[in-house]
Amino acid sequence: MASTARARKVGERVREELAAILIEQVSDPRLQMITITGVDIDRELAFASIYVAALGDDDRSVEVMEGLEAARGFLRRELASRIHMRSFPQIRFEWDASYERGTRIDELLDQL
Repeated sequence: MASTARARKVGERVREELAAILIEQVSDPRLQMITITGVDIDRELAFASIYVAALGDDDRSVEVMEGLEAARGFLRRELASRIHMRSFPQIRFEWDASYERGTRIDELLDQL
């Protein structure tokens, strides 16, 4: 079992490398203009939850998640080749709605 600090370091490295892969190697138009907002890796280094957000309208979340699911194997293989570990974590993508929630809160505060 890895320490919490090690899991955090691996998560940060995964975030950096995944952002680079998405910019340099992925040509799927569904995955343009997305942001990796965070990566949580469990202490066993078996699973990585990758949080993503995208600029654009709210309907975009479905197409972005479909694009990420379609590219999951490629992205995991590329990450494993860049980050050398005994066993690379399984990756799962989750939509980060914090930007939309923050925008909604700002709108409500402006109405007061």
